[in-house]
Amino acid sequence: QVRSFTYDDKYRGRMVAHRHTSRPEIRYRYDSDGRVTEQLNPAGLSYTYQYEKDHITITDSLDRREVLHTQGEAGLKRVVKKEHADGSVTQSQFDAVGRLRTQTDAAGRTTEYSPDVVTGLITRITTPDGRASAFYYNHHSQLTSATGPDGLEIRREYDELGRLIQETAPDGDITRYRYDNPHSDLPCATEDATGSRKTMTWSRYGQLLSFTDCSGYVTRYDHDRFGQMTAVHREEGLSQYRAYDSRGQLIAVKDTQGHETRYEYN
Repeated sequence: QVRSFTYDDKYRGRMVAHRHTSRPEIRYRYDSDGRVTEQLNPAGLSYTYQYEKDHITITDSLDRREVLHTQGEAGLKRVVKKEHADGSVTQSQFDAVGRLRTQTDAAGRTTEYSPDVVTGLITRITTPDGRASAFYYNHHSQLTSATGPDGLEIRREYDELGRLIQETAPDGDITRYRYDNPHSDLPCATEDATGSRKTMTWSRYGQLLSFTDCSGYVTRYDHDRFGQMTAVHREEGLSQYRAYDSRGQLIAVKDTQGHETRYEYN
């Protein structure tokens, strides 16, 4: 199946239409500020978008309407209330720097989010029934543990370089990560609680070259000089291939059965 795209001649990168093979073309219209005002589908629902200072009204071709109410300016503008076509309403609250604090569903049930004042990382999520999950981080903003409403905990440990070296699951099972290069963040092996070992090899550019599972089954990967994956070779001799044009855009994929999907760009 082929999907084609059409772009505006005047405004680079602005998509004005797309279509799938044997399907009608979907077209888009924009206002002078580059905002979509219409999505036109000759064989299905079309939509219009009307922008006001503090809300956006979306109307489909059956005259069903949704309204997105916004607060804030520029990069801090957020959708704080959504009026759905069925009459229901959902709401969100954000703090002064745009971080999500609460979400209230159509039934009036509220979930609360507690971000760290300095980092913005979520430290606690409280569901409508009052049950809470807690999250803890180190001074590098890496997650060190998380406790769910049921009290079960996962834990993570890192080495002095900030690399994950151990993860403990709620049931106590431990997965360890091994590194053979002090300058790489990429593990060369993982070991699970049963002692099963999986190994990986990487190129000097961070590309996965091979993966060996705990049974010794090896999958190998090829890349071109630009780092894009060109082939996956599996143990049983089956391979998948990918081809790119001079711009690095994917132009063909061939599966293990030899079936090829091609992509075209204008």
